[in-house]
Amino acid sequence: MDNSRLKYVYLIMLSLIWGSSFILIKKALGGENGELVLQPLQLGAVRTMISGIILIAIGWKSFAATDRKDWPWLAVSGLLGTFFPAFLFAYAQTEIDSAISAILNSTVPLISLIIGAVIFGISFSRNQFIGVIVGLAGAIGLVIAGMENNPDQNYLFAGLILIACVCYASNVNIIKKYLQNIKPLAIATGNFIFIVPLAIIVFFSSDGHSIEFTDSRVQESFLYIIVLCLFGTVAAKIMFNKLVQMTSPVFATSVTYLMPVIGLTWGVLDGESFNLWQIIATGVIIFAVVLVTREKKKV
Repeated sequence: MDNSRLKYVYLIMLSLIWGSSFILIKKALGGENGELVLQPLQLGAVRTMISGIILIAIGWKSFAATDRKDWPWLAVSGLLGTFFPAFLFAYAQTEIDSAISAILNSTVPLISLIIGAVIFGISFSRNQFIGVIVGLAGAIGLVIAGMENNPDQNYLFAGLILIACVCYASNVNIIKKYLQNIKPLAIATGNFIFIVPLAIIVFFSSDGHSIEFTDSRVQESFLYIIVLCLFGTVAAKIMFNKLVQMTSPVFATSVTYLMPVIGLTWGVLDGESFNLWQIIATGVIIFAVVLVTREKKKV
């Protein structure tokens, strides 16, 4: 298959993988009977440790070739791009639906534009500014509509998703400015080399050592985590890097358009309710992301 067709195969696969990550987090937490199988800190720590072991095993040589002066930025990138979001998403999904998490996650390009302009001095156009305003309005509308549709859920926890999105957006700008010349595999491996020790500390401080691994519910949760690590972290990172090499960062980031659709579909299939106003707000967010990203193609 030539690259002109293969790039769309990668795009669809990434959308399916990353769009499914939110339902996997929900299933890994468990708690259908009101009691969580794993605590958010335990889930975030285990996810980081397993992903780290896999990436370090396949990417150590690539990381070893990096310059030590880049290590501090690799550490910061790891904290913002992986470590903090892993816990923020896990905590948020103890109170809100996975579909809402998937949709709010699509605001990353919008937030990235704001951070790039305010902190890193990257200019933006009028259309991009309009896209940011429209996207934020859509995100607020989504939360308000969700509060009316599911009054028993604590939508203040949606703020944790937005904080995670700020982390992701900051990480993108850091990589662009300070880690531009480092191989993607080296960046990913370096990230986990610095954050795995922190994840181990979090795991034991959150009573991870007392987890009953003989419990069938715990075993089921770990199966979801392993799938999340293998596909949502390791395979997706490698595939995304390949897609960028085949096409361009602009084409590769269009995966953002499809992720909320996949996340919403999984949520509905899992029994999560969704009303008309939430669908409208979702459309507003996706339109804003398209508006901002399309503008980048002209720069």
